Amino acid sequence: MTDVRPVRVLLADDQSMVREALATLLGLEDDIEVVAQASRGDQVLAAAREAAPDVALLDIEMPGMTGIEAAAQLRAECPGVRVVIVTTFGRPGYLRRAMESGADAFLVKDAPASELADAVRRVLRGERVIDPALAAAALAEGADPLTPRERDVLSAAADGAVNADVARRLGLSEGTVRNYLSTAIQKTGARNRAEAVRIAREKGWL
Repeated sequence: MTDVRPVRVLLADDQSMVREALATLLGLEDDIEVVAQASRGDQVLAAAREAAPDVALLDIEMPGMTGIEAAAQLRAECPGVRVVIVTTFGRPGYLRRAMESGADAFLVKDAPASELADAVRRVLRGERVIDPALAAAALAEGADPLTPRERDVLSAAADGAVNADVARRLGLSEGTVRNYLSTAIQKTGARNRAEAVRIAREKGWL
């Protein structure tokens, strides 16, 4: 009888207790092996190149780079690696952005370990796995109204930076930054940039 090679998994989550718990739970599965772990989004590509995983489980909110950005990077540099986004925040906007980045699955962290393990197996078979409640919410929510550039400007202004600082950071003119911010505020239905940032984050658009 030929031994079947276990599914090789890379785990990336900045919360060490969560990451270790997921590694332990997945390690209990006979056909799954956690071969690498990362605590930052900008460590994911290097870890994938070194460990050659079959599947990468990525948290969304990580320092250095978000899980969604890391998913896009993996899709470009390591297209054979399947990507499962696992997040605490079940926001419809996150789901849309994750799918656009090339993720194969999107699950919330409070899903049973058996569902997570099943998702790992299913994406390896070429299936797409999405939390059904989140999929329904995403459809009800509608599309993200912000353009990529509006998201960039809103994100850069999120820490209270003035227009001049945002312009320098993004290589834009202050007038262009002002126009993008005005449009983003209008599209989110906010009264000011701080409220626009809050709304966009709650929706998962940032």
